[in-house]
Amino acid sequence: MRAAVVGAGYAGLAAAVELAAAGVRVDVFEASRTLGGRARGVEIDGMALDNGQHILVGAYRETLRLMRQVGAAGGLLQRHPLRLDYPGEFGLAAPRLPAPLHLAWALLGARGLAAADKLAALRFMRAMKAGGFELRQDIPAAELLDAHAQGERIRRYLWEPLCLAALNTPITRASGQVFLNVLRDSLAADRAASDLLLPATDLSRLFPEPAAACLEAHGGRIRRGRRIETVRRHDGGYSLGEGERYDAAIVAVAPYHLAPLIAGLPELAALGRRVAAFEWEPIVTAYLAYPAEVHLPFAMVGVADGCAQWLFDRGALCGQSGVVAAVISARGRHQELDHEALAQRIHGEVRRMMPSLPPPQRARVITEKRATFACTPGMWRPAAATGLPGLYLAGDYVAGDYPATIEGAVRSGVRAARLAIDEAAARQA
Repeated sequence: MRAAVVGAGYAGLAAAVELAAAGVRVDVFEASRTLGGRARGVEIDGMALDNGQHILVGAYRETLRLMRQVGAAGGLLQRHPLRLDYPGEFGLAAPRLPAPLHLAWALLGARGLAAADKLAALRFMRAMKAGGFELRQDIPAAELLDAHAQGERIRRYLWEPLCLAALNTPITRASGQVFLNVLRDSLAADRAASDLLLPATDLSRLFPEPAAACLEAHGGRIRRGRRIETVRRHDGGYSLGEGERYDAAIVAVAPYHLAPLIAGLPELAALGRRVAAFEWEPIVTAYLAYPAEVHLPFAMVGVADGCAQWLFDRGALCGQSGVVAAVISARGRHQELDHEALAQRIHGEVRRMMPSLPPPQRARVITEKRATFACTPGMWRPAAATGLPGLYLAGDYVAGDYPATIEGAVRSGVRAARLAIDEAAARQA
């Protein structure tokens, strides 16, 4: 069996690694020279940074499994027990206790919360667990929290930041069911599932580049800088305009690139139109370079009532001393500012934590305008199987429990690969 994978982001490379492990000959086609798709490394001012600062959590089991499989696990992630810090406002830290004691201890010991808020949060988690983290009907996450009497402070410092970080959608519009899926597999699972996994390298080196090396060692090919214009059915398989035929193809491009790629397959015209109609949410990452001695209280801290939502100390993470990454998820008032004004605003927010902080020596802002789909209640997402034999979709937008995250992308790639393998086996039976 020969398979083609179009797109070398996390989904496409997860699919390729899974196929290669089953003995399938795989060619991966990527329009860019850089691997990783919408979670990739970039070079700015001689530093290896990312197009968007991401974190992983211990619940990312498929991502961690594939990282180990391709030899990318050692030293590339810093593992910390769950810790949320808003200096001077709020603090929560989970001890190394078995679940669910770790979460109960963290909530009961949280700084900046009244006892009523702590108990309300515990009651909310117990109620969700009793219901199997399932809603009879999907509703906005904000309405779900209203229904369970979650107060303003616990929402501001815990539920809303977690929802924004995971779903990249404002809590008033975010899917309550998908938010519960995230809570189920992280806070409500075993203790290690809630751990923060902070990358100590850029996102391309975290998994995509090791995955490519592993694939090539197994006889696969990574075709960088090779943009595929269309996928066509050909002689019982698929051709990609390369003069070669493949028994199966996995399309793992960003959702807004899907429609033109499958335009040569009239059976999928409706699918392309529905995906093209998705709403999008941005992610903004600002990098501020300060003198080398500047560092944050912890590698990751929250910002209360600011444009930025999270700050990351790149010195603590990957040795880039003095560099602070600020992340802003979803749409908001920050979109009214140009890059220079936004960087100045964020500098002011960092300075609230460190009053003697000098102005940044350099600032760079990266905006991914269509970073993820808007994860709203009951939204339609396409299945991995397209209905055409041997053709599958992979990507963080494909139907699954998770929102548009690295783990969601990886799971979709693994699922598409296994469907292709199973179909090929059924043909031979």
